[in-house]
Amino acid sequence: MVAWSAWDRRRSLGGMSLSRRWIPALVAPLVVAAGVVTVPLVADADPGLPERSAAEVLELVATSQESTFSGTVEQTSELGLPDLGALGGGGGEGGVLELLTSSHEARVYVDGPERSRLQVLDQMSQRDVVRNGDEVWLYDSDEKTALNTTLPEHEGGERDAPAGTPAELVQALLEGAEPTTEVSVTDTASVAGRGVYQLRLDPRAGETLVDFVTVAVDAETGMPLAVQVHAVGQQAPAFSIAFTDLDLDTPDASLFSFTPPPGTEVTKKDLPEHDGHESDGHDGARPEAGPEGDDAPVVSGEGWATVVEVETGGLPESEGTAMLEQLTVPVEGGRALQTSLVSVLLTDDGRVLAGAVGVDQLVAAAR
Repeated sequence: MVAWSAWDRRRSLGGMSLSRRWIPALVAPLVVAAGVVTVPLVADADPGLPERSAAEVLELVATSQESTFSGTVEQTSELGLPDLGALGGGGGEGGVLELLTSSHEARVYVDGPERSRLQVLDQMSQRDVVRNGDEVWLYDSDEKTALNTTLPEHEGGERDAPAGTPAELVQALLEGAEPTTEVSVTDTASVAGRGVYQLRLDPRAGETLVDFVTVAVDAETGMPLAVQVHAVGQQAPAFSIAFTDLDLDTPDASLFSFTPPPGTEVTKKDLPEHDGHESDGHDGARPEAGPEGDDAPVVSGEGWATVVEVETGGLPESEGTAMLEQLTVPVEGGRALQTSLVSVLLTDDGRVLAGAVGVDQLVAAAR
């Protein structure tokens, strides 16, 4: 969620080279899947929790009412990517790639469904995503840029899990888990000093690169406190996310009021209104482009073998080509990158396909 917003932000600010358009395009789907951490569950003391079935723990997650909290989340990923250090750091293309290959720490603040802040804290820079009501800011201290937008009105009011939290990943993992997933409770443990039940999700399909997923669910609140995603044939978790500390008190209101520091280049962007009737792409048909050229993603496959396809505009002809060649290999119809858990295909006709499947499946879906 945050990664796609960052990619869109870079495209919106203008004045970018082709490499700046395409390197984030290549890795953004990976960041979406991998905005997470390897923090082992602490099992040195039995939390003394009563036994619960998988259905009871899932119900605990579904009925969680915690809407105010703050805490620290740490991040690493083990994707088996090549050495990308030569691409540099910062907020450019190297900075996006760096999200996939190094550790990070973030602070999360949430006060109800309409006020939240995610602060990714690096050694020499800071990235913020701040929502206060219908106003949203995305800030990058390294690039000295900020995007400001107002969320369009929509019907319903059902809240999503705050970006950057284990709950956000769990929300996506548990949507439509049956009949593609076997769910069980494997153990109890402790995360951020709180007793948790450990759910295990095993994909039933053999087409996915995902071996299994573990979710640590707070026994008291039902909040997901940690997630670990394991890839087929890899011992260490490929992705995981976990709170290292958690405070259930209401964060200070000043945390959700953002003012760009002096010298920041601020861009305002209007988001389109949605009527809720556009195709979701599940029938495999390509949705019609909107009047301003907006393209909805095309979704094929199901469950853990789902493939998402978006239009981007075409591979670069010269600038950025060397960087793409370092990260990808030529395949039928384009170039591809496969990590231990996620694959990305850049087609010659200007599409990006991504999913937790092998490159061959992306090539087949692109035909």
